Order: sequence, then C-alpha cells, then structure tokens
Amino acid sequence: MTYSLGLPPEDRVLSPHTGWTRAHWEAAADGMVRAAWRWATPRGALLDLPGRPSASGVRSDGLEGYARTFLAAAFRTAGSGGEGPHGLLARYADGLAAGTRTPGRDDAESWPVIQDHATAGQPMVESASVALGLRLTRPWLWDRLDDGVRDRAEEWLRGALRHTPSPNNWYLFPLTVAGFLESVGRGDGETAHAIERGLGLLDGWYRGEGWYADGDGRAFDHYNGWALHLYPLLHARLAGDEALLARYGPRLRAHLESFGLLFDGNGAPLYLGRSLTYRFAAGAAVALGALTGHTPLAPGVSRRLLSGTLRHFLDRGALSEEDGLLTLGWYGPHEASLQSYSGPASPYWASKGFAALLVPADDPLWTAREEAAPSEGPDRALAVAAPGLLVQTTGGDGGLVRVHNHGSDHVRPAEGESAEDELPLYARFAYATRTGPTARANVPDNHLALALAARPGAWSVRRRIRPLGAASAPDGSWGWAASWHLPAFPAGTPGVPGVRVMSVTFVRGADELRVHRVTGAPPGTRVRQTGWATAEDVAGTLVPLHGWDEDRSTALRAPQGTAFARWAEVPALFGEAAGTGVFAALASLSGTGRGAALPDTEAGADSLTATWDGGLRVRIAFVPELTVTVATVA
Repeated sequence: MTYSLGLPPEDRVLSPHTGWTRAHWEAAADGMVRAAWRWATPRGALLDLPGRPSASGVRSDGLEGYARTFLAAAFRTAGSGGEGPHGLLARYADGLAAGTRTPGRDDAESWPVIQDHATAGQPMVESASVALGLRLTRPWLWDRLDDGVRDRAEEWLRGALRHTPSPNNWYLFPLTVAGFLESVGRGDGETAHAIERGLGLLDGWYRGEGWYADGDGRAFDHYNGWALHLYPLLHARLAGDEALLARYGPRLRAHLESFGLLFDGNGAPLYLGRSLTYRFAAGAAVALGALTGHTPLAPGVSRRLLSGTLRHFLDRGALSEEDGLLTLGWYGPHEASLQSYSGPASPYWASKGFAALLVPADDPLWTAREEAAPSEGPDRALAVAAPGLLVQTTGGDGGLVRVHNHGSDHVRPAEGESAEDELPLYARFAYATRTGPTARANVPDNHLALALAARPGAWSVRRRIRPLGAASAPDGSWGWAASWHLPAFPAGTPGVPGVRVMSVTFVRGADELRVHRVTGAPPGTRVRQTGWATAEDVAGTLVPLHGWDEDRSTALRAPQGTAFARWAEVPALFGEAAGTGVFAALASLSGTGRGAALPDTEAGADSLTATWDGGLRVRIAFVPELTVTVATVA
C-alpha cells in the first residue's frame, strides 16, 4: 500500500505555479511526523527508523529521530496556536520524560549523554532541536511537565554548554539550548556565556553580502540558511531582542538577495555542499525572512520558493512509497549525497523548512498570489564576491540555475586538507539545480585536472581555493569570477613544487567561458577539462577554444550517475602543458538543448580575448595581476 500524506486539492488561483496553500504545508508536516512515529520505542524517547546506522550508533540515531521530528511538530504547533498532529505533543512529552532518565542497564530508552564533538558529539546537535522545540511549544508541553522531568531535561541539555562543539555552526547549538533555558527562568552565567560565545564566533565568520563561512575556513553552503542565519535570528525573535534583530536581520536580507536566485523554476535548490539529504530545509532562510520581515522577496515570491522546493522533493520520491519516511538521499536513496554522520533519521533536519508555518495564516506569505521565482525571469548573472560565487540563471530554460565556484571549499585552516569524501561537494568549478556532481569514484564533472608524465592516470584535484575577485554587470547581462589553486596530486606522485592554476569563468546568457592559466608544469604534463554531467533531461556542451588537442570533446562515462540521474556522461577536453599555457573552452547547460554561441578568440601565454556577435568583448589578462575587462565594440 502506498503511503499518503492526505494533501488537500490544489488551488491554482491563489497559487498558479505550485497549486499549494498553507493547508498543504500543514498536511505535509502532520503526515511526515505521523509516519515517523510508527517506529517509536514504547515510551517514545527514540524513533528507531529503518535504514543504515550512522557512525554515531543506533541509540544516537533514535534520539535524532525524536529531536528532528519534534522540530517539525513544534513549528506546526506554535504556528497554529497549539494545534498540531493529534495527540503527538503528549507523546513527545512522554518521550522527554523517558529519554532524560539516568542511563542504566535496564533502561533501553535513555538518551546518550552529550559529550565533546570529537568523542561522541551527535547528541549535542540534537539538543538544539529539543531545546528549540520546547521553546516553541512551551505553553502546551514544558509548562505542563512535572518539576522532576523539567530538572532532568535541564541537566541533559546543559551537557551542550559544558562540552566542546565542532569548530563551526555547532557553536549555535549551545546558544540555542542556553536561549531556551533562559526563556524558562533557568538562565545563569553558563547560559549567558554560551550565547555570548556563539554570537561572537558568528560575527567572526561573517564575510559580507549576507554570507557566513561555516567556521574559520571558506565553506559556503546551505548551512548559511538552515543554521547560521536560522538559530540566532529565531533566538532573537523568540526573546524579543530588538538589538539582535537589528544586528542580524539586515544580514539575512542581504543573503536572500543572492540566495533567492538559487532555486530552479522547477523548485529544486542548488546541489552544493554537504548534508544535502536535508532537502527542503534549504527554504529555511526564505521562511525566516518572511517571518521577521528581513527579506527583499515579495510574499508571493517567497511562497513560490517555499512551496516549490517542498513539492519538488515530495513529487520526486523523497518519501518512501511504502511508509512515508524521508529516504537517505536526494530524490530517492542516493549514497553519494550522504556523509558518515548520516543516519536513518538525519533527513528530518528537513523539518527546518517547516519554519514557514510560524508565519501566521493571515500573513501575506499565505494570502498573496504566487509570483514567479527570480530564476524564471530574464537570463541573469550575479557575482557574489564574498563567498566567491557567480550565479547564472536562464529563464529560457525554465529557471535553470548554475553557480560557478571560485571561493567555497571545505578545508579548515587548523586541519589542513578537506575530507576526501567531500571533495565532489565543494571542489568542482560549477554546480547546478538539475545535474551533478558525479561521485568521487567516477570522472569529476566541471573540473580542471593535471596528470604528470610519471603517473599519467593520476589526475590532480582542487582542494583549497583562493578567490581572485568577482563582478557582474548592473543589468545582469554578464559576470565573472576567478580563483587560483595548487593542484593536489595523489599519494605516490613525485613532488611538483611551483605548479599553479589560475582560473576565470565568464558568463553571458547561457554561455560559460572557462579560461585557465597553468604555470610551472613539467614537460609531458597532461591537462583535462570536463563539463557538465549530462543525462536524458539535461544537455550540455563543451567546445574547445584554445590549447586543446582536438576540435571537439570526448564523452567519458560516469556509471554511478548523479543525484539526478542513475547514469551520466561527462564531456572532456585534453591538452598538454609544459611551463606556462592558457586553455579555454566554452561550456553550456540546458534543459532545452540549445548550444553555446561561439566567440572569436585570440590567446597568448598570458591573456585571452573573446568577442561575441553583437560586440561584447572580454579580455582576461593574467599578468602582472589578473584583470578582466568587458566592453562593447563595433
């Protein structure tokens, strides 16, 4: 039997793009929470969902099931004045009482204690969802608990204040716990310190234009919306702290100026970064903007993005047919979208998308007529220099979104290189809403790699990315971004000091001009440029312009496919570098099959000029320093 969420009929008058209303959101939240509760332990402290366990273990995974579904139930209940999934709030109260009992040999439902992130840190993550859920539902849950249960819950939660988080967004989990404890009259110096510390670190991670780095490195991804903006602004709003709202609200507004473009016309968010199995949590920042008023998006646009992304996943198999559980993957199950910390209940951080239900039913978010998504307008380029991202949208392809990455990686300064299994999620030159990236064991898409003569099959990877700038035309008709990196070669490859790659991406309309300058390459070094992973519903081209062996690309197979397709091909160009060389290609990605418009090009060892019909000309000079000059010529 196929599981049904019991969604109401569509309303194509109020919501011409998605057909969805607030009633659909309520039904989706209720149905997803009820489905997960079918796997609860007898006293409700753990939701032991079926599936592969995470590295943290089964007990921690069960806590994750409780905490993350509680967050969805809390948004639903608080936004409806105490109404919510029938009878489930009482079950969460029972689960809290059982979970906070002192662990013992015969107590199979007690929650694991909170420890340092390096020891067994996952319970610290879940403490934030428990605390936020309790804060949102206080009149209907916390205030009705026995004092003994409240005392035990406080003691368990305080473990988050007394242990060391991971050096990134994790510091906002103790902040969230501390905010709840202060809201129920249990604050002290320990809670004040956790809040002050978290906000201080957050300010240090702010890079401008509404974007935070996730820690001290250059990881810019969806954690901006579903963590780095969400927790402090929700804390400020729930506390009624106008000073904090005035401090962090404008940053959210600035973030949504660019982030609002990152949703495809079909509802898909950008596939970039880790934890992508959280899916429609990508809408949390949009919901938060509507809730707080700190948004540049009209209410009908905000609902279009929110309903579009929620419906996108539910229409494409994110819920298992037989039991209605969120699967470990993107649409259906997809191993390459996961991390070692992903367990059966991990996808329920998608609950953060239900923050939209905190917005009252009579708010314009729910009553205004839906409008088109920003990506569905004219073709547009937008450079976001702070994270080093270049956004490219093509309304002619139904709102297809591409982002060219010249600034986001996952290398922590204190830890050296990034984790190998996360390279596909951060190191590629471009990401999109309809394809890629390929799995680590397959040929990488959107990549420039070198192979030395001594090891011809050992291709380099791109790890630490150093931005060199980004800019776009005021009317969005063109944009560019640039960076450089030191190729990282596989173990056993002879040392090659001095090899360096400078890269520039220039976009106009649907075209992507990709230019690389390789310096310090030993004789016999091979160069490989790849394009977009293509499958049945997306078409891509990669055309050589300068420096390559052949006049056309070669199709390489990616049998592990992508999150969007089971099997894919990747176009590739090959060339040879010795000393210094410039390599240029024109790429495109389309849902309609349109190809790129080829420019006339002139190139030397240190520069490249490209001129399109109509007179647009770009000149890229690499020495004495990078300059990109754009002009219209007769």
